[in-house]
Amino acid sequence: MATWNSRGLRGSSLEELINYSNEMYQEEGLALIQKIPTPIKPIAIDKQTRHITLAYFDQKSTVDYIGAVQGIPVCFDAKECAKETFPLANIHAHQISFMKAFEEQGGIAFLILYYTAKEEYYYMPFSDVERFWMRMQKGGRKSFTYEEIDLTYRIGHRNNVPIHYLAMLKKDLESRETVLDSKKEEL
Repeated sequence: MATWNSRGLRGSSLEELINYSNEMYQEEGLALIQKIPTPIKPIAIDKQTRHITLAYFDQKSTVDYIGAVQGIPVCFDAKECAKETFPLANIHAHQISFMKAFEEQGGIAFLILYYTAKEEYYYMPFSDVERFWMRMQKGGRKSFTYEEIDLTYRIGHRNNVPIHYLAMLKKDLESRETVLDSKKEEL
């Protein structure tokens, strides 16, 4: 199998790199994350090859990935952005609802953003996603800019893990604990 920095994975899609990262996490016993297939309803099937030739989406998908990291339920969606402005139309209302409900159940929801022109990957906590979404709902911008994201959540690589998002998940968890600690002190 090709390693993350070999020519074999250059130009690979974001999803392929995340899938490979998830395989490495599973091999190391760090996480069990599964890609959620988009449900489709076949309309036409080639009888000779048994391939679907026409289909439509059967239902709305929730997020791209779901699983557990050291006992913590996680879900996330992977998004690419060719420009420095990310249109919120690329995130659907049912995805926001699902991620919000997931967090209300004690899970952690986030996005992995890939800025293709910059070749940079970012972890975006759901709280940031929701903030931009609510701004749009209140009549504000229908996008967010590269300058608005928290650049300290830039995802690096580690050994054979091309998109080492667990480091940023840890940072997110630590920031949530800090907020909870300060709320406890207020009581």
